[in-house]
Order: sequence, then structure tokens, then C-alpha cells
Amino acid sequence: MEKKSLAQELAGNAYPGRGIVIGRSADAKHAVVAYFIMGRSANSRNRIFVEDGEGIRTQAFDAAKMEDPSLVIYAPVRVLGNKTIVTNGDQTDTIYELMDRQQTFEQALRTRKFEPDAPNYTPRISGIMHIENGGYNFAMSILKSNNGDPSSCNRYTFAYENPAAGEGRFIHTYTGDGNPLPSFEGEPTPVGIEGDIDAFTKNVWDNLNGENKVSLFVRYIEIASGKYETRIVNKNR
Repeated sequence: MEKKSLAQELAGNAYPGRGIVIGRSADAKHAVVAYFIMGRSANSRNRIFVEDGEGIRTQAFDAAKMEDPSLVIYAPVRVLGNKTIVTNGDQTDTIYELMDRQQTFEQALRTRKFEPDAPNYTPRISGIMHIENGGYNFAMSILKSNNGDPSSCNRYTFAYENPAAGEGRFIHTYTGDGNPLPSFEGEPTPVGIEGDIDAFTKNVWDNLNGENKVSLFVRYIEIASGKYETRIVNKNR
């Protein structure tokens, strides 16, 4: 597949929903991850990212205005040893807990399926990064309904060993706006990863739709040492 411009992929889609980018920095020294959330409803837009240990969680910006926390309040990022888990829902906890009991990423996700938000049946997207002894690999997953049929769950996992410098993979929940919202299709999109953490963060945030974007998390992890830097951007301040 042809590597595409992440800026153009974001700018060309008014509502990708929630999205994960995982890859490697152009200097080859860092594992890179970004996770963003968007919202159309007041409840979805009433959120911020906050740090929680080595990970993050979503939190109501105005607690008095939070209507239903069930699908909007969760921990998108958790760290289990040398593994960083990132997802668009509470399956982060499922992956963390079952992998801590020696199950695999795929085995953990077999206990879950898409979100119960008819008629959208929003896909659950997940990623895991593994850094050990100077090596780096990652995997991504999507659990989605079978063309809107809630009785059938389609499960896809994509694994990437020794990812190339300056390249990442981008997966998101929706191919665009609509009613119901159309689910992401196909393999995660190959995209370029350019610049240091601040340049990359700015590139993602600036190209997300201004009306619908809510929050962004970016982390650069030094592959040689495991040390990391994090950036969080919230529209609500």
C-alpha cells in the first residue's frame, strides 16, 4: 500500500471519530503513538484527557453536564511492563488484565466485540506496542459488526514487526460522517510520521476537524531506553 500523508487523511475526513496512529519516528529512535477523540454530541464533546499513572483516562470537562458515561469515560492508554496499550474504550482494561495473566492481545479481544450503540455499532479499535532489548513491534485490531448486523462480529488483527522509520499505521472508527456512521474498512492506512513530538502533535491536532475534535494524546518512546515523552491537547480548557 502507498504511504499517505497523515495530514491529508485527517483533513479530508470531517468525522473519523476516534483514531489511533502507531509507528516509528523518522530518525528511527522512537516508537510513536497518537490517539484522538472527536464528538458530535454535547456529551461526547464534554471531555478531556488527563494523565493517570503511566497512561491516561478521559474525564468530564463539566461534571454537571455529563449525561451517560458508559461509552465516553474510560482509560485509553495503559502501560503493562514493556507494552503500551491504546484503545478507544474500556477494552484497554480487558487487554491489560488478560495479558497480565499471560493471554495474548488477540485472546483478550476475543472476549469483546463492537460497541452496543445501535445503529452505529461503533468498532472497537485497539493497538499494542512492544519494546524490548532495542527491538520494537506493534499490532492493531478492529472489532466491527458485519455491515451493521449486530448478530455477527468481524475480528481483524494486523501485526507489524520492526516498523520502518518515518512510517506509521492509522486506524479509526468511521470512514466519514453519516447516519448511521459508516465503519472503517480495510487495512490500517500507511502514513508518514515526521518531526519531533511537538511537530507531530501539532500536525495531527491542526488537521483534525475544528468543530468535532475533542482531545489528543501523543507519546514518543525511546526504543533504546524505554523513556518517553507525552503531549496532551484538550479543546476544552
